Amino acid sequence: MRVGADIAERLLVFGVTVVQLAARLPKHPAARHVGLQLVRSGTGAGSNYEEGRSAESRADFVHKVAVAAKEMREACYWTALVARSGWIEEDLSPVLREASELAAILGASVRTARAGAERHGRL
Repeated sequence: MRVGADIAERLLVFGVTVVQLAARLPKHPAARHVGLQLVRSGTGAGSNYEEGRSAESRADFVHKVAVAAKEMREACYWTALVARSGWIEEDLSPVLREASELAAILGASVRTARAGAERHGRL
């Protein structure tokens, strides 16, 4: 199994979750806007992480995973907004928890990779 496959799988599952969640939002303009932002950020985290997994250098890896972490933090915001909007009656705390955990993991990966690169003078 390739390094990071477990995180990649969690990001993929999260992407599917936000796509399905966005599809259940009301069809009015505000909900459509929020849904699009949620889908962009929630799926963008996984795609950027996948790019990072095949990075050509440590600097490239750090950059791609840092973008994935930012996307995941944005997905946390949009998920929280949906949770508070009243548009969905379901308890979204498990989705919010997963988003927060993924954002923390991606952020830690960036810090670890940067620290290793700095120790070896590569970043």
